[in-house]
Amino acid sequence: MTVTDTTEPLIDAGEQARLTARRRERVLRWLLPMLTVIAALVLWDRIVVWNAIPHYILPGPGLVARTLVQDAPILFPALLVTLQITLMALAVAVIGGVGLAVLFSLSRWTEMCFYPFAVILQVTPVVAIAPLIFIYVENRLVGLLLCAWIVAFFPILSNTSLGLRSTDPNLRDLYTIYGASRWQRLRYLQLPTALPYFLGGLRIAGGLSLIGAVVAEYVAGTGGIGSGLAFRILEAGYRLNIPRMFAALALIALTGIVIFAALSLISHLALRKWHESAVRRTE
Repeated sequence: MTVTDTTEPLIDAGEQARLTARRRERVLRWLLPMLTVIAALVLWDRIVVWNAIPHYILPGPGLVARTLVQDAPILFPALLVTLQITLMALAVAVIGGVGLAVLFSLSRWTEMCFYPFAVILQVTPVVAIAPLIFIYVENRLVGLLLCAWIVAFFPILSNTSLGLRSTDPNLRDLYTIYGASRWQRLRYLQLPTALPYFLGGLRIAGGLSLIGAVVAEYVAGTGGIGSGLAFRILEAGYRLNIPRMFAALALIALTGIVIFAALSLISHLALRKWHESAVRRTE
């Protein structure tokens, strides 16, 4: 007498293949960038060694790493100064950009009057505006903050305004039929619709605020206590301390990556349960 196993597999072959592909994609999403960066660092090191390039022209990655550790008492306080200006400018850009976008959505006349000024600020290079700012603004910190804010402000304003105008026309008509007020429509319909657009602009503005802070420090060119990374790069260039220049540049790049990763995480956490851009795909 034989016993036949009639139990069916819980997961069919197609679903198992999709799960395997999804796991492989998650691993490769982290592994491939790491391998690419490691390969670039190895190639950089080999180019320096094979061509016997002096360290005052192009230091190797090992020397840059050692300089980063040795000069940490100089570079990391400067990083904190740059980071402080960056985060303050980003916060002011968020408050101003979202507030002005909401005002534009409530009053079309206000948008037509003031939106051109926002465009002018965006298309004018901050390097050209910064000298005038430091002439008219006596406080150095306020001047640096203004320069970084100018760069970070427009992406938030533009994306949030686009999101507030991107509501479903059928839902707008439904709110009108039920007699919703302008503020109720803004709170329950327009702001949730604009959230993904705002978060996309926030990721862009995070990197731009760092760029604006560094450019402003270059233009200011003031040293001493409270100097940022840009001044440390200028100082190292004057002294031909090229390894310190590369170490400071590496800190700026790493800071930008951390800011972008943090803002991307915030965006994912805010949208993962309801928006199609962040919901995990099942097919």
